[in-house]
Amino acid sequence: MPELPEVETVRRGLAPVMEGQVIVRADVNRPDLRWPFPERMAERLTGARVLGLRRRSKYILADLSTEATLLVHLGMSGRMLISGDPLGTFVHEHPAAQKHDHVVFHMGNGARITFNDPRRFGAMDLMPTATADQHPLLAALGPEPLSNAFHEAHLVERLKGRNTPVKSALLDQKIVAGLGNIYVCEALFRARIHPARKVGKISAARVAALVPIIRQVLTEAIEAGGSSLKDFRQTDGELGYFQHSFDVYGREGLPCRTTDCADQVRRIVQSGRSSFYCPTCQR
Repeated sequence: MPELPEVETVRRGLAPVMEGQVIVRADVNRPDLRWPFPERMAERLTGARVLGLRRRSKYILADLSTEATLLVHLGMSGRMLISGDPLGTFVHEHPAAQKHDHVVFHMGNGARITFNDPRRFGAMDLMPTATADQHPLLAALGPEPLSNAFHEAHLVERLKGRNTPVKSALLDQKIVAGLGNIYVCEALFRARIHPARKVGKISAARVAALVPIIRQVLTEAIEAGGSSLKDFRQTDGELGYFQHSFDVYGREGLPCRTTDCADQVRRIVQSGRSSFYCPTCQR
């Protein structure tokens, strides 16, 4: 499933062709994805101007002139692809409709944004902008890891005394929003912390040191356009390239990249998810 860097990459790709533009027509080609679409979604979106695009955790939020906000979740295989961009950034002409083109936004500037989702684990919803942060998918989220609200004191306090593996704690969206399996594995490797280590046994100094490391990993991934694992594509259809910089994720049995370390990357399963780590470097 796309994590924060992938979703932020998509948001940044959509912004130049959607912000300030009117949705001339919205085509909704099926009644649902993971959940049913809101009633009259196509009608409610048609004619609305996109005032701004923002991201909360792994969700894209489009604030509209109708005082409503469209929530978009990409799910496992969802993609938002741009064609006919008048700015010249995206050279693709409008393609023929595909089987899994479930929602299509026809913008006033001639651009077309198509939400394609073969596995249909994505989702969309409409909610009042004024109370968007109270939406059930957003209300309990912790701070954004790239925001000032995510700081050393916050993480130390939230993890203090917990009998939870650090990997599981960092995946808890109530503690920090947007982190997923890939980037937690990478952050823990850089912090030299074993993913199964109980957070209550990690010193406050080591927990605090995770904050800048998490920010660095996410920033690098965003700059690289996210990861091309599974079905992720940027809005122009290109692959992301951060996976070429993975230190441990997906590298089971390969040599550790730490200088002078002769060990190999190993994999364990935690709560049904693979954790990759170096047993020598991570304690």
